[in-house]
Amino acid sequence: MTTPETLEIVLLLLAIVLLGMSAARRLPVPYPVMLVLAGLAVSFVPGLPALRLDPELVFFVFLPPVLWSAAYFTSLRDFRANARPITLLAVGLVVATTAAVAVCARWLMPGLCWSAAIALGAIVSPPDAVSATAVVRALGAPRRVVTILEGESLVNDATALILYRVAVGAAIGAALSPAETLLAFVLAATIGVGLGWAIGRATSLALRVTDDVPTSILITLMAPYLAWMLGEYAHASAVLACVAGGITYRRASVSDVAPSARLRARPVWELVVFAANGVLFLGIGLQLRGLAADVPAGGLPALALHGALVAGVVIAVRLVWVPLFAWLPRALSPALRARDPLPSWQALFLLGWAGLRGIVSLAAAMALPLRLADGSPFPFRSELLLVTFAVIFCTLVLQGLTLAPLVRALDFPSDGDAEHEERAAREHAARTALARLEELAGEPWAEAGALGALREQYLDRLRRASGGESSLLSDRAAKRARFESLMAERLALDALRDSEQISDEVLLALETELDLEAARHGLAELRRIDALRD
Repeated sequence: MTTPETLEIVLLLLAIVLLGMSAARRLPVPYPVMLVLAGLAVSFVPGLPALRLDPELVFFVFLPPVLWSAAYFTSLRDFRANARPITLLAVGLVVATTAAVAVCARWLMPGLCWSAAIALGAIVSPPDAVSATAVVRALGAPRRVVTILEGESLVNDATALILYRVAVGAAIGAALSPAETLLAFVLAATIGVGLGWAIGRATSLALRVTDDVPTSILITLMAPYLAWMLGEYAHASAVLACVAGGITYRRASVSDVAPSARLRARPVWELVVFAANGVLFLGIGLQLRGLAADVPAGGLPALALHGALVAGVVIAVRLVWVPLFAWLPRALSPALRARDPLPSWQALFLLGWAGLRGIVSLAAAMALPLRLADGSPFPFRSELLLVTFAVIFCTLVLQGLTLAPLVRALDFPSDGDAEHEERAAREHAARTALARLEELAGEPWAEAGALGALREQYLDRLRRASGGESSLLSDRAAKRARFESLMAERLALDALRDSEQISDEVLLALETELDLEAARHGLAELRRIDALRD
């Protein structure tokens, strides 16, 4: 394939991603599902060459920024508070699913060796780092369910990929004992977390010594790739290196990163993650044509059935594991039961149903070696690839399409924790700022008028923050009035530009100020005043 043809295909894929994302926003279909279906449709377009994702490309180019970004926005407090269920899912459930799938695969495909069967189990055991939370978060699911899903998806890839490497190594003749496997797991996880912490801290320190915003943004974009490379070179968990790096950088960046850098870096990162996720989900669907071509004639229906059965095992194990290991620790510990009562059956069922598989599973399957150490073909490689695709399709598409009606049917009450925490944080921040203004009153450079104006702003913010539920209507009215005034300013500036009284350069500078003002007051996403009306 020539370079111009490659560029044309890349542009075509990006266009499909944009169309798929736009369609998903207008239809009751999660965007990962829409993109997978779009990829399936495009893969069978006559004349389009069969596209195959390079596993190394997926693992190195796409996963590091996605994992780093997901970890950056993960609440470390909530992660720690839910460490027990996250660990039980990210480690215990991955191991249990791997074992169950291996037994099922051995039964379905006589002649499949245990190591290859375990490799298949490790491939399909981890839910995707984006799929479930991208669907569940927007549906108003309980905050704790979203936190557990996020935490699980950040860690389970590391568990699965370590098991995968051990199983593949055994298949090609480099078997490890159970003790050696456990030691390899602990070392890979520990070194990966340590490297991630070091990269996160180094990134934060590097941003202290530069005032150049583009340089700062480039440093943050390089950091996840550096974490991944060092993890690979050290034979550690590159996944955990990216996760630990993102969390560490987030904690340190509050004081080490200039506000202008954060403000300008966010849209860059949103674009990178948007493109990566879009291409990854689209790529899942695009693989079917190439995978199907590798299957012997007449074998596709049987493999589709095998994939459906394995998907059933994957779903069933999770549906059993989640309530069982929510109940068991509380049954064994009265103190835990009193401190943390058993969640509702609705929350447990949603957590059990939201185990959507994604691109990591497909990339791991495609990374299976072509040949064993003796030169013979890797056993059942094409079959394992098709079974993996079937599991991804069943979980991502079929389960993904049912999540929205399921959340509505379960009718979760609004916990309001985020709103209460935000109100308390605003009040505390305003009081702290007022105390600091009082301290500054004695400084020789401080002007009474400037301090007084700031004091009035913070007092007004404090009154609104401490007003509780009664402040919601006034907040809406204040936002609407500010939106109307900012829009009036914008229209006036446009009129001045249209009448050639100001240049486009001046218009751009003033519009940027208005955009920053809108962002400061939570109005940056609004285009119509209807969004502020009841």
